[in-house]
Parts: sequence; C-alpha cells; structure tokens
Amino acid sequence: MPRIAQFGIALGALGTVLTFMGLFPGVTGLNPARGIGIVQIFTVLVGFTLLIGGALVYAKFTFYFGKPANLAQQIGIRLALTGLLFAAMSGTADVVGFGSHISSTNTEPLFGFLQAVGIIGSFILAAIGVLIYAVSGNLDDDAS
Repeated sequence: MPRIAQFGIALGALGTVLTFMGLFPGVTGLNPARGIGIVQIFTVLVGFTLLIGGALVYAKFTFYFGKPANLAQQIGIRLALTGLLFAAMSGTADVVGFGSHISSTNTEPLFGFLQAVGIIGSFILAAIGVLIYAVSGNLDDDAS
C-alpha cells in the first residue's frame, strides 16, 4: 500500500473526528448552546468533506494505483463532490440568504428540518459516489 493511501486513512480519521466534534460539541468540554450554530455547521461540513476526500484517496491508491479512472469511477467522483456541494448549500442556506429563514443582524441563524434533510441526503449521495468509485474499477492487471 503506497504512503498516499495511509494519508487517505489519516484524512478520513481526521474528518470523522471533526464531524463528531461538530455534531456533539460537549465532548470537547464546551458548553453546548441551545440549537446548532454556524460554527457547528461548518465543522460538520469540513469534517465530512475530509472524510469523503480521504475515502476517495484511499480507494484510488489502494485498489487502482497507477490505473486511469474509467467512466463509472469518474461518475462516482463527481457524484461524491456533488453531494458535498449540495450539503454545503443546504447547511449554509439561511446564512447566505437563500434559505427559508433568512437571518438578519439581530437574529441568529436557524437550522431547520429541511436543512437537516438536505445535509443528510447530500451526505448519503456523497457516500454512494465513493461506493460507486470503489466497486466499479477494473482490478485486472491484463485489462487496459
């Protein structure tokens, strides 16, 4: 296994820890506030981005090192990145200004049900993209 695959494992582990810290800030010793804040949303998004990136790096350099990606693998990569983009759009919708509860200077951002569904669905889409990438490659050395 090349050293880059080990970097993918470390990246995925760091992403898992960041996602866990964003979802449950009490484990870090901070007093969790009421609701979910923008820092938590960004921490979860960055953590899951690192997790998906680490999974893609690991799959590439463990199973398909030195082989070009076929069409199905390229679709898997794009699906994973699209899921991450949709998760970022869903998570920051109210803060950026295109959500259903637009925040102003005197209100705090609201993390609603539709945002949660959008983020979870987008995470599932990204995970399916990584799965497609991992299982659709050609492992044979004779095939070109």
